[in-house]
Amino acid sequence: MLKSLLRILSLRQDAEAFDAIHNAVEADIMFSGARIWVLISAIILASVGLNMNSSAVIIGAMLISPLMGPINGMGYSIATYDFPLLRKSFKNFSFAVISSLVASTLYFAITPVSSAHSELLARTSPTIYDVLVALFGGLAGAISLTTKLKGNVVPGVAIATALMPPLCTAGYGLATGHFTFFFGALYLFTINSVFIGLANVGFARVMRIPLRSSLPEEKRTGINRIITAVILVTLIPSVYFGYVLVKKEHFIETATRFVQTVSLFKGNFLLRYDIDGDSRTISMIYAGEPLTSDDKVELGRRAEKFGLEQVTLKFEQGLVISKDKEFQDKLSQMVETDRQKIEIARLNAALQANQRQQDSLRQVKYTGLKLLNELKPLFPQITSCLYAESYLFSDSTGKKPLHRSYVLLSAAKPISRVDRTKMENWLKARLQNDSLRVVFE
Repeated sequence: MLKSLLRILSLRQDAEAFDAIHNAVEADIMFSGARIWVLISAIILASVGLNMNSSAVIIGAMLISPLMGPINGMGYSIATYDFPLLRKSFKNFSFAVISSLVASTLYFAITPVSSAHSELLARTSPTIYDVLVALFGGLAGAISLTTKLKGNVVPGVAIATALMPPLCTAGYGLATGHFTFFFGALYLFTINSVFIGLANVGFARVMRIPLRSSLPEEKRTGINRIITAVILVTLIPSVYFGYVLVKKEHFIETATRFVQTVSLFKGNFLLRYDIDGDSRTISMIYAGEPLTSDDKVELGRRAEKFGLEQVTLKFEQGLVISKDKEFQDKLSQMVETDRQKIEIARLNAALQANQRQQDSLRQVKYTGLKLLNELKPLFPQITSCLYAESYLFSDSTGKKPLHRSYVLLSAAKPISRVDRTKMENWLKARLQNDSLRVVFE
């Protein structure tokens, strides 16, 4: 049983030939000819997508971006100790990064729209969750690279890890002078690059891809220490930012529950509120009487009961409702006027309903004529038609009457059974009434 499970989970049965893997990695790291133009197109496309706040355009840029190639090349070359390939990968990677930063900076410097939309802001605050996305996205990419599994894996990894948008966001930060955006986006790109490369290193070791050069044990140890240091330097800030994000989300959730409990406070209505998780501030606008100092202290105590000790409450006065007699009289007059308007509207609606009912009764009187005119072309023997609606009372129904509709037809000569059936079916369909009673004279 265990052997069968291990056989199912084994990746080596789908592994590509080692030489084929090496050739694919080496071919994918080069930026020349068409790949340069694809890179330029992806840079501009991602910048436009961020500028327009268009997710579809940004996803398109991620799909065509060739940035994964040099990153996979660096991870593969470190795992196999292929230092010529590592230098080539790093050179092409640096070229791609610098080109992306230059192009995106120029674009955002000349574009007339420079607002920071949600798609752009989402690339400025990386956390530990971005590390997990890059690591497992890189792992999926490494599996696709080293096995016969291709398909939609690489495009999916490109979308999930999002290498191009952070570089364009960094260019936006440079062009507009928002250096917090620049460093935040560049850090996100570094996270993606490092952990995609790390996933390639780890998976290449798992697949036992042969080394391209032999190194003494002490040099291998030194390389492993450098890799560990890079991982820690990249990882530790993201853990801290993730902790801050969790604390912020917890504060927003708790603050929302607190605000819901004070939406009505001593006769005052909460018109609007705003929660700022970064500064731990809650702004509230009340309608009613102006809040006193004691009222504000009381609201602060209630906030503390929710665990919001280190919170800043800001109060603003919205609609002021006074209690003096003159104001109350005006308010009463307004209420009475509104009540009268509502009553007038109700009476108008009742009159219109009564008018519609009368119109309906008038229409019923002429229903027989309409049916006769429609029946004559189909059944020329019909000479008259009477249509009537009434209520049927019987012992079985008690006091609740049954509504019935009748059609009385007269003919110049006897009507056959087949024609009678046709007429009944036609009349029921025409009047949309399956309970219609048809009587023939």
